[in-house]
Amino acid sequence: MPLLQINHLTHFFGGLRAVYDFNLNLEKGELIGLIGPNGAGKTTIFNLVTGAYRPSQGDIRLNGDSLVGLRPHQITAKGIGRTFQTIRLWNNLSVLDNIRIAQFAQIRYGVVDSILHTRRYRDEEKEIKKRSLELLEVFELRHLADEIVANLPYGQQREVEIVRALATKPRLLLLDEPAAGMNPGEIDTLLKLIQWIRKEFDLTIWIIEHQMRVIMGICERIKVIDFGETIAEGTPAEIQSNPRVLKAYLGEEGI
Repeated sequence: MPLLQINHLTHFFGGLRAVYDFNLNLEKGELIGLIGPNGAGKTTIFNLVTGAYRPSQGDIRLNGDSLVGLRPHQITAKGIGRTFQTIRLWNNLSVLDNIRIAQFAQIRYGVVDSILHTRRYRDEEKEIKKRSLELLEVFELRHLADEIVANLPYGQQREVEIVRALATKPRLLLLDEPAAGMNPGEIDTLLKLIQWIRKEFDLTIWIIEHQMRVIMGICERIKVIDFGETIAEGTPAEIQSNPRVLKAYLGEEGI
């Protein structure tokens, strides 16, 4: 059984068709890409998978269990982590607090425990802090644990966002344009980081990216959409030479 199954996924915003009959089987351990021109519906698909939107039609299954109708935190708890096209960290909080908050779906203590600071509350919070610091250590960011996120350079903020996603203990990691705004040196670091994360954390990774250097450099297969509809799927080499893909990106005159 594929880790993620998407069948006939369709979504409308009022009378606007954003995604149409999207299908995907994502096997455990794969690293695949999703590309398309601006406004093609890529982020909408990620938002449907993670529960930000509810599909107009179709089904989404993780390990055979339907995700349709679940709220984002429930889907996160089932094993899907994500980053965002525009970084969405809590800018006025420390790096450590950003990682701690990400583990909300894993806590077992209740409201009364948190108010009274019971032993259960103290023990769990201690463990959450320990796991957070260990993750930061792995990414060589522990020395920034107490730093306010807004004070970090853009590239490090991206890294913190990835660490935050990993703190949710995902089986599937969705990366939405992780190279956006990065310079060439930062992109080189990102490529190595994604490949290392996949191996180190035994993850399946699905990535949206406009930087073709990233997509063609690390993805085993790529799905291409335009106006919400799939127009091509294949290996990087097959996608690079596909006439429909070239037309979608360059137009008739460009070809």
